[in-house]
Amino acid sequence: MVEELNKDQTTEQKILAAARAVFIEQGLAGARMQDIADRAGINKALLHYYFRSKEKLFDMVFEEAAMKFLPRISILFEADIPIFDKIRTFVEHYINLMMENPFIPIFVLNEVHKNPAEFITRIWGGRMPPVREFAAQIQREIEAGNIKPIHPFHLMINMISMCIFPFVGRPIATSVFELSNEQFMVLMEQRKKLVAEFVIDAIKA
Repeated sequence: MVEELNKDQTTEQKILAAARAVFIEQGLAGARMQDIADRAGINKALLHYYFRSKEKLFDMVFEEAAMKFLPRISILFEADIPIFDKIRTFVEHYINLMMENPFIPIFVLNEVHKNPAEFITRIWGGRMPPVREFAAQIQREIEAGNIKPIHPFHLMINMISMCIFPFVGRPIATSVFELSNEQFMVLMEQRKKLVAEFVIDAIKA
């Protein structure tokens, strides 16, 4: 019984790893169940036994990635660390997530537009992201004269949009600048520091 359970878990993890690789290469629209089965080294019937559809499989791959990322962000927002360090860490975590899971931005945009409340409940477990703590820290830093007056909304949107847009606009960016995948990833690695320092320089008093 234990051996069968372990075998099931191993097969499922093999499928998820294969699916993640195929989604990264082809996106949700371009990925085929046969491609995923081939990558996992199993037949298509067995793949359907574990996951009934490509969408169900994608949901699980997405949630697996999100569950690794979101708790870190919650802890970060609530952490008692200097605001500039918090910005640097946020940007690094966010770009790392996009680099490891480049299929996420388009999927999130589509899901959020369908039903924002349902998406937040599904990802954050019914509670809102702890942005109030971060907003309160921003206000304290403004009052202390350490940063320029800025609404927390603008600061958060600036950070997120500068992290996510290169991945949303990747097809255009790589075409216009004639970038290979490797060159694009090198530039994204550089953006971890560039984005953080750009945001910090913009608000530093």
